[in-house]
Amino acid sequence: MKSIEEHILKDQSEIQSAKEAGDTPKVRHLTEELHSLEEYKEHHKEEIEAGDHHDPNALELFCDANPDEPECLVYDD
Repeated sequence: MKSIEEHILKDQSEIQSAKEAGDTPKVRHLTEELHSLEEYKEHHKEEIEAGDHHDPNALELFCDANPDEPECLVYDD
């Protein structure tokens, strides 16, 4: 995806298609992903308003939700 907004729209569309197809596991996965994207967008409003609309990767979403996890800590030398 080129932007977080594009990814959100794609997930919403795919959730609807998966519901129509009766694919419950896919609906559950996409719903969780959509929730993470919307939370990320809410937490990074200022950056998005400043023009940063990048589509966050899985690590960015994870660290946004779990900033104290070892994978997310940044150490200065």
